[in-house]
Amino acid sequence: MTGERLAQGLAELADERVDHRFKGLPPDAEGLTVGELAAERRNLFDGGFTTPVLALSAEAVEHNLAALETYSTRHGLAFAPHGKTCMAPQLFARQLEHGAWGITAAVPHQARVYRTYGIQRIFLANELVDAAALRWLAGELAADPDFRFVCYVDSLPGIALMDTALREAGATRPVDVVIELGAGEGARTGVRTEAECLELADAIAGVDTLRLVGVAGYEGEVPDADGERVRAWLRRLVALAVEFDKAGRFADLDRIIVSAGGSAWFDAVAEVFEEIPSLSAPVLKLLRSGAYVSHDDGHYRRLTPFNRVPEEGDLQPAFRLWAQVVSRPTPGQAFLNAGKRDAAHDLDLPRAQVVRSGRDGTERPAAGITVTGLSDQHAWLATERAGDVEVGDWVGLGLSHPCTSFDKWQLIPLVERDGTVVDFVRTFF
Repeated sequence: MTGERLAQGLAELADERVDHRFKGLPPDAEGLTVGELAAERRNLFDGGFTTPVLALSAEAVEHNLAALETYSTRHGLAFAPHGKTCMAPQLFARQLEHGAWGITAAVPHQARVYRTYGIQRIFLANELVDAAALRWLAGELAADPDFRFVCYVDSLPGIALMDTALREAGATRPVDVVIELGAGEGARTGVRTEAECLELADAIAGVDTLRLVGVAGYEGEVPDADGERVRAWLRRLVALAVEFDKAGRFADLDRIIVSAGGSAWFDAVAEVFEEIPSLSAPVLKLLRSGAYVSHDDGHYRRLTPFNRVPEEGDLQPAFRLWAQVVSRPTPGQAFLNAGKRDAAHDLDLPRAQVVRSGRDGTERPAAGITVTGLSDQHAWLATERAGDVEVGDWVGLGLSHPCTSFDKWQLIPLVERDGTVVDFVRTFF
């Protein structure tokens, strides 16, 4: 049934009509369905696409999907990639095809999108205290006995709010929860001490609307994170799971969940999770990295664990934003028609990578060209030589931070190396 719902949902995406909502698409494609336009296999550069246009490399996406599948399998990890990165059901489907256990969410809206497309296992990496969302969740759990949902708890008031809302909703199944161990003083969410974790476990045991199934957290929030500090925190997380198990907190479970793992320290997660001893039930060692699917040319390119363990694999940047030179006011300055509305800019500015001639389509490296700033709809370029670019040229930009790249585009061309557009990725933010 899950596969059928997902397949039906993807088919409906292909039947959506191309129109003014989707920037960068060919004006003459107006009225075609997305599937019909994809079937035409137009070229990104001479097929009528307008600038700016964000492209996602088909080859890089496939490479990255396979890389994390291989890594997870090698280290005995289950994988629930964080879907908030892309919010793209087509990519969720491919992640599941590549062995993902489920998909991670951060907020109720994301979980609703996932359920619309038949995702059967959702890990919500947040405490859920919204009464309306809990009513919806109770209905989903009641309607589908195969639906598995897990979320964080990190406070006594949160447990009380969840219990009240679920009782008022007439919940027929308890909500599975994991206690979130905070990454340290000054970190983000999560319980700061093991003693507080024990208090939460007692509170959960005192209600019948919740079921404790494990422990979790996010090592990326460890203050002044380095390998030693991250591993120390991960060992605290593992020790907490062991202590809970010895105390009988996980009685009658078929799986105990121990979960961590963003995109910067999954090598440390793999190493420490290999140390988890045998418990009263098999342990689901759940990794949640999400940025890998597109990777990037900045933040994650610097932070990826594959830089530390290159023998284990690599990731490839999949995004390229194409924009056009629309002004060349001085020999040292040029402007593109893409800005903050189009490009991630919260961590790094875009990087000019390649210039495609507006005259004959030839490409050359973007040597001597630097993005120095972004306006809403312009990128400011500094150029070393007067002949570096001219009005009409296309400039391919590498981006930093996938999460704030995907969310600016509702329909993203999936492009093969030769420029052929083979599909369009629909996002829901």
